[in-house]
Amino acid sequence: MKNLCLLAALTLLAGCGSGGNWGWYVIDPTTPKGMSNITFLLNGFGATILLSVIAAVLSMVIGLMVALPGMSSNRWIRLPSRIYIEFIRAIPLLPMLFWVFYGLPVVLKSIGISVSIDAFWGAIITLAISDSAFTAEIYRSGIQSIARGQTEAAKTIGLTYSQTMRYVILPQAIRRILPPLANQFIYIVKMSAFASVIGMQELTRRANELVVTEYRPLEIYTLLILEYLVLVLIISFFVRWLERKMGADESR
Repeated sequence: MKNLCLLAALTLLAGCGSGGNWGWYVIDPTTPKGMSNITFLLNGFGATILLSVIAAVLSMVIGLMVALPGMSSNRWIRLPSRIYIEFIRAIPLLPMLFWVFYGLPVVLKSIGISVSIDAFWGAIITLAISDSAFTAEIYRSGIQSIARGQTEAAKTIGLTYSQTMRYVILPQAIRRILPPLANQFIYIVKMSAFASVIGMQELTRRANELVVTEYRPLEIYTLLILEYLVLVLIISFFVRWLERKMGADESR
């Protein structure tokens, strides 16, 4: 479906490139060269999606681990969570990416752990950590929006704190935080473009490489924008479907 949408848009653009300084021929699906360039760019979808999904899953796990202590009534349990969230949110993504990719192996080596971090895992670690601070705040707001009576009712029937969270609070909170979590996933998909600066072969990196060989930045980056647009629209459609399904289950 996404390929058909892109090809239709590119065919239309190719028709506009017959005059002036336009160079839509570089991504014209009706020519072998244009189709080869399109295929090269589309092959970056897999890396972008895989990178984004793994980073999003890790972000949600880390965010939950940070959010739960952050709601403790004990100040000393709550403090590390707040420090983590405020510290991570203050760091721009690009400097963090450089630090993880270039600096983290040096730090690990200094303590006797020799580990090399490639571009793929460097981008995943960076995106997961950066997004986890925002995800933790989403979890916190969602959990705290559940009426306190739910927790008290769980205690009266003998549920422990972990059981209360697992069976009572989190299932209700997930329905409420699904839209902001989806927004964070879209954010991760778009921010995955930064992985291109450390050599990750995703959508943006492939577009940059093609610009170097074809010298047509306008046309190639237009296709890149269309690729991200289609990807985000697909994610948004799936999230709306999931919201309707979960809403229907909740109403029964």
